[in-house]
Amino acid sequence: MPQKQEEARVKRPPIKAVDIARDQTPKGWRAWFAAFSRACSNAVGSPAVFLLALGVVLVWAITGPLFGFSDTWQLVINTGTTIVTFLMVFLIQSTQNRDAKALHFKLDELIHAVHGAHEELIDVEDLTDEELDRLAEHYHRVREERAGKRATEGQKPRANGKHGKRNGRSKPAA
Repeated sequence: MPQKQEEARVKRPPIKAVDIARDQTPKGWRAWFAAFSRACSNAVGSPAVFLLALGVVLVWAITGPLFGFSDTWQLVINTGTTIVTFLMVFLIQSTQNRDAKALHFKLDELIHAVHGAHEELIDVEDLTDEELDRLAEHYHRVREERAGKRATEGQKPRANGKHGKRNGRSKPAA
């Protein structure tokens, strides 16, 4: 790491963003809902809850002959699954929104901390779809230009701009 970058890193005051956010977070139903949705999402994703749901469906299926496969018997599972699905959509969306926000803050901090990074990309998630498409085209052209320069300089081109990797995984054997 270059000396200037190391010095800048040392001189930079520590930001206690989590403490700042916690000090200003209103307590109340929003905080309760955030904790509740996180707990529900974690619980619903567990093997135990999957087995519980599977058990409910099996009990329902087994009781079918006892109730003569009646409309009421079918209505029980239809109503139950509809209600659970409806509520889970909102809980899962809440959790995903929170996770996405946290991920963006982490990425923004990395962009801010890396010397030479384009800080104008910090709020890129606020762009329109058309603006994101133009930005993607720009970086695609930049990547092609760099690959062309490497080819003319006799360097081995990289896959997707990475060191011999594609999508974070090693290249498949040919």
